[in-house]
Amino acid sequence: MSHPDDRAKFKAESAEYALQMGRDDALFEMSKNLVVAADKYKYSYLWTWLGVPIIQMPADIVALQEVVWRSKPDVIVETGVARGGSLIFFASLLKLIGNGKVVGVDIDIRAHNRDTIVNHPMAERISLVEGSSIADNTLERVRSMIPEGASVMVVLDSDHSRDHVLAELRAYAPLVTRGQYLIVADTILGFLSRSETPTARSKIWHQGDEPLAALRLFMAESDDFELDHEMNGKLIMASSPNGYLRKRA
Repeated sequence: MSHPDDRAKFKAESAEYALQMGRDDALFEMSKNLVVAADKYKYSYLWTWLGVPIIQMPADIVALQEVVWRSKPDVIVETGVARGGSLIFFASLLKLIGNGKVVGVDIDIRAHNRDTIVNHPMAERISLVEGSSIADNTLERVRSMIPEGASVMVVLDSDHSRDHVLAELRAYAPLVTRGQYLIVADTILGFLSRSETPTARSKIWHQGDEPLAALRLFMAESDDFELDHEMNGKLIMASSPNGYLRKRA
């Protein structure tokens, strides 16, 4: 059995390495190039969670697990349901923790994806809201699903255009409780030149019209959140570098 002092030393060393990685421009450049090369094979689409496509990079999955386990939210709100794997992922973590539910929001929840979600063993912890994530009636439905006094984490992973993500940030940031996370997905797009931007997608977002641009605008107008530099520093070969915000306690 490890000694408490050994665990503390390991934690401190891990944090320092993560911070150093976050400052290593050459390492990030290599990571970015690998993300672009792997995307030719739709790398993020190759993974599943408990049998359901999750459409995430492995590093992002591990990072999300860390922040959920650390902060133990009562409610996780995710915009962008896609095939449902992320909802299943969050629900399974909350089941292990022994508390909490997931609210998934999407403008179009396709019938076969809905069927997969509602018939999955984790379905009891998942609620679905269909509608534009920034529409007033959608937001009202989401708020109604959050119990009074609940701790809330939010993940934004729907339309990745700058204006939409910025609207989501402004709309959902007030739902995030102190010490919890607000995560902006696919910020990697903000680091890619036009020639590097993935094109094998139904929608394409170029540098300047993508989630990282929205995040930077939001951070310039809000003092409530701070970047988690340790978590962001670990995000090598990932979709959401610099996308992890934490609400100030």
